Amino acid sequence: MSKSDPNAQRYIAIARACLKAINDAASDQASREQKIQAVYQAIDTAFQAEFAEYRQSVAVMASVLERIASGQLDAGAAAELARKTLDQQPESTRNAIIH
Repeated sequence: MSKSDPNAQRYIAIARACLKAINDAASDQASREQKIQAVYQAIDTAFQAEFAEYRQSVAVMASVLERIASGQLDAGAAAELARKTLDQQPESTRNAIIH
């Protein structure tokens, strides 16, 4: 993966969390199943952290779409609300491939 890839840092953070979990599990005295679960949990935690910004952005946009869909705004107000929402979205969510 190229460092110019917009998601390179996300992949690196997730990979580091996975490797740390694997290394921690290797030195742990827990059962094999507990070690596997610890690694899975570390992977899940890393993904949750990396994609929290996307989920928040999607939630805001869904709320705005619901407001527009309610029909209570005229076309100009709906367009303005949509523009403001797009302008406020995080840079990392703009035109970037997320995988």
